[in-house]
Amino acid sequence: MGMIEKQGWMSRLTPAQILIFTFASLILVGSILLSLPVASNVGRLPYLDALFTATSAVCVTGLVVADTLTQFSFFGQVVIIILIQFGGLGLMTMATMMAIFLGKRISFRNRLIMQEALNQFSLEGMVRLTLYVGLVTLFFEGIGAVLLTLRFLPDYGMPTAIWYGIFHAISAFCNAGFDLIGNYRSLTPYVSDIPVNLIVTTLIIAGGLGFSVLADIYQHRGQLKFSRLSFHSRIVLAATAALLVIGFVFVLALEWNNTLADLPTQGKLLGAWFHSVTPRTAGFNTLPTDALRPATLLLTIILMFIGASPGSTGGGIKTSTFSALFLMVVASIRGREDARLFGRQVPRDIIMRAMAIAAIALGLVLTTTMVLTISEDQPFLPLLFEATSAFGTVGLSMGITSSLSAVGRVVLIITMFAGRVGPMTLALAVAHSNTRAHLRYPEEKIIVG
Repeated sequence: MGMIEKQGWMSRLTPAQILIFTFASLILVGSILLSLPVASNVGRLPYLDALFTATSAVCVTGLVVADTLTQFSFFGQVVIIILIQFGGLGLMTMATMMAIFLGKRISFRNRLIMQEALNQFSLEGMVRLTLYVGLVTLFFEGIGAVLLTLRFLPDYGMPTAIWYGIFHAISAFCNAGFDLIGNYRSLTPYVSDIPVNLIVTTLIIAGGLGFSVLADIYQHRGQLKFSRLSFHSRIVLAATAALLVIGFVFVLALEWNNTLADLPTQGKLLGAWFHSVTPRTAGFNTLPTDALRPATLLLTIILMFIGASPGSTGGGIKTSTFSALFLMVVASIRGREDARLFGRQVPRDIIMRAMAIAAIALGLVLTTTMVLTISEDQPFLPLLFEATSAFGTVGLSMGITSSLSAVGRVVLIITMFAGRVGPMTLALAVAHSNTRAHLRYPEEKIIVG
């Protein structure tokens, strides 16, 4: 794909609109390819199912209406993993990286688009960060593919093990959750397997931290101290660690005598750890999701809604958004007007943006759930779980995805797309400019609480 020039109709689009256009274009191309007879092992996949699969792959979600191994041929699987790679990093990011490698100049407009795609505050260092994105992705996916190939070798043999290693490494780092184990089992056969659990969760966490955080850690690798990292990096790392620990402890306690009951101690610990990581928009599962306790399912819904971090391959409202809201709540309880942590104060406009993102996201999840309760003959909790999973681009399901009606599938396609591009980006893309935004009106209090 060539870089965007100043002429033509695309020059009139905002960066947010261009991002949405590139994602939609990628989904359209992917859906056409997946609907071809050559992409399926048996028959031809209906176009709506192909569109659902392409959307799930590009939006790195992992919800599937057809089992990836049994339904799709090698060609179809290759198309899916390419869609995951391009969707995880973003089409414009991939195009910019190609242009950098070819020695082409990156225009100011493309820098603006990359700023929007990677959720950066300024244009400074955008080309360097984009190049870093490519190198980090190659490093993690390459190491992960080699290690997973070595692990899968005894189970599947050399050719299959290599393909499985590459496929699952890309799917894990991009937080996609697509697998080739077959029969909708995901990674449940490896619930007690140390290499698979540690490799996959490491890739998931690395992909979900955000490239700016990984770059910050790399730049301070010589004197890596938590206090030397940027405020954003410290917020993301602290929130990520807290959510992982809370998830692990609660899943271990709630599922000890349920889904973990028949596992050895090692399997119990690995199962709880994996399930604390995967709701961060990864979509793989080693525990049977439909057998989890309602309390565990509710915790999973909360973790899916929060999601990964800005500028990452994951979805959700993001850890930094949740952190900003949490700090504001704490400040209000303590009678302060400012949200602070680590000796720094979160700007008021960031708090307002976080509130807008959370409100839009909550509205989207509730609207999707309401439509599903009308169109589907399923209990409420599985539908809420499915809606949240689609918005957070997670891919976990209680087993109802393949039985959804056409209306339900279309609703989830829209929700996955909105969750991937981001609620605020979507709102900015369709919003009209406000020429009176500079006006200020008299303040007057209202009673709340």
